[in-house]
Amino acid sequence: MAAIRAAQLGMAVTLVEEAETLGGICLNWGCIPSKALLRNAEVLRLVQGSEAFGITRGEVRADFDAAITRSREVVARLVQGVAFLMRKNGVEVVQGRARVTSEQTLEISPSGQRLAASQILLAMGARPRSLPGLSPDGRSVFTYREALELRRLPRSCVIVGGGAIGAEFAYVYAAYGVKVTIVEALDRLLPQEDEDISKELTRHFQRQGIEVRAGAMIQRSERGGEGWRLSLPSGEVLETEMVLCATGVQANVEGQGLEELGVGLERGFVKVDDHMRTNVPGVFAIGDLVGPPLLAHAASAEGVIAVETAAGREVAPLDPVQVPRCTYCLPQVASTGLTEAQAKERGHQVRVGKFPFSASGKAIAMGETAGFVKTVVDAASGRLLGTHAIGAEVTELLPEMVMAAWAGVRADQFEALVHAHPTLSESLKEAALAADGLAIHI
Repeated sequence: MAAIRAAQLGMAVTLVEEAETLGGICLNWGCIPSKALLRNAEVLRLVQGSEAFGITRGEVRADFDAAITRSREVVARLVQGVAFLMRKNGVEVVQGRARVTSEQTLEISPSGQRLAASQILLAMGARPRSLPGLSPDGRSVFTYREALELRRLPRSCVIVGGGAIGAEFAYVYAAYGVKVTIVEALDRLLPQEDEDISKELTRHFQRQGIEVRAGAMIQRSERGGEGWRLSLPSGEVLETEMVLCATGVQANVEGQGLEELGVGLERGFVKVDDHMRTNVPGVFAIGDLVGPPLLAHAASAEGVIAVETAAGREVAPLDPVQVPRCTYCLPQVASTGLTEAQAKERGHQVRVGKFPFSASGKAIAMGETAGFVKTVVDAASGRLLGTHAIGAEVTELLPEMVMAAWAGVRADQFEALVHAHPTLSESLKEAALAADGLAIHI
């Protein structure tokens, strides 16, 4: 994104990529392949429940190896598209590892090539964190990176970390018959989401056979049993064939020349201002390298801000509160803005509106009535502070949620917005009106 926008602004752009394929972690080993696997899991669940739609089936056989193959094919297609876009926009691509040697020069290894530039944008990303005593070995301990190539399914899996990555893998594995337990150190699943959302997801995961141990950490790990014995503070010992570490990432700041150049760091991430400038003139940084929100779409927005700033244009900084968040398990989770707890912590008197999908005509017709939409509204101004949803395909509702928050829309203004019927998006209007006691269908 940053390279294309820089080229559009008339800059001569060189993109240095260490990996053999373009697209970074999101395209190659994150967002895209995981969503392909999640789609496989959704189709499998739908087929398994086909009798609810009057469709009789025989034995269902699920080939996980084929699912992995499909996910890699999806990635390959999009990688080709990125390469085409680089050529179309005149971006020179150099393969190798870049090391910053001054404010305006880089050295590429292993070729030894040197590049000069008036502006440098750092986007080296991050890598998965590993746990003490549970280093990834490609056999029984994995991070998401290795798991996306794993073609055999274990009988059981403990997922350490109950954030988006952990939740998504839990759903996929459980759909394919793996016994899954999630261990989350904080007090609930998806701890960055609204508490009501976390509770609802936990309830549905438990219905799917996924066990959740929140407020727990792995105190001791040892090989044994099916593969590993993991001890929790409660005294419970989890025996599992596989461990998936989904405990976050750490920035790739080592070996890049940043320390020698004097680039400032904060909590292990590159420190930047609100226009993505580091403390070194002419050097910018974006994405996972600079820390939360650690989302691909946030990195893309940061890239545009950085290159437009480098080009001398005025551009508004990114408001992290308004960056949408998605988790693609089933039910999906989508949110933007403040949670109810965050709004109260910031001193807002709030009104809350909820609309359950069990009252949505479209959701009932789809056979997907799990979940709800929740709005958090400032009681004094009526302004929408946050919207949070859990249910089928709720990530597709995010554009309206984000636009409403960005534009400062009041909850009562939704009454004038005509939504097509029947659609899931009607639930947004109903939830907004519910905050004022004006919902029609509940």
